[in-house]
Amino acid sequence: QVQLVESGGGMVRAGDSLSLSCAASGRTFSTNVMGWFRQTPGKEREFVASIAWSTGTTYHADSVKGRFTISRDKAKNTVYLQMNSLKPEDTAVYYCTAGALRHTSNPESYRYWGQGTQVTVSS
Repeated sequence: QVQLVESGGGMVRAGDSLSLSCAASGRTFSTNVMGWFRQTPGKEREFVASIAWSTGTTYHADSVKGRFTISRDKAKNTVYLQMNSLKPEDTAVYYCTAGALRHTSNPESYRYWGQGTQVTVSS
């Protein structure tokens, strides 16, 4: 099994930046494609970005392209989400995920999930 622990969430103002981290432990050879989703009350979990562990190939949702960047440090078994030019609509609980075999925005394709970290952006 793979355990994922997010950190770095907090409260910021519109236009500010924030960086999230996701530390993976356990059977990390099975992480394959990792990613970030976000969710607000009453809404479906929304894809943000994904990264292939072995190659570093990335995909970003249209809503965050040019503002958010996903990356990883293989030696530290850690995935990051650098968020710039934050907007109030970015407010959500952000979840780290792992285990998809291919890049996909379907949350059902990912096997492992972190507990989530709250990001709040004020206007």
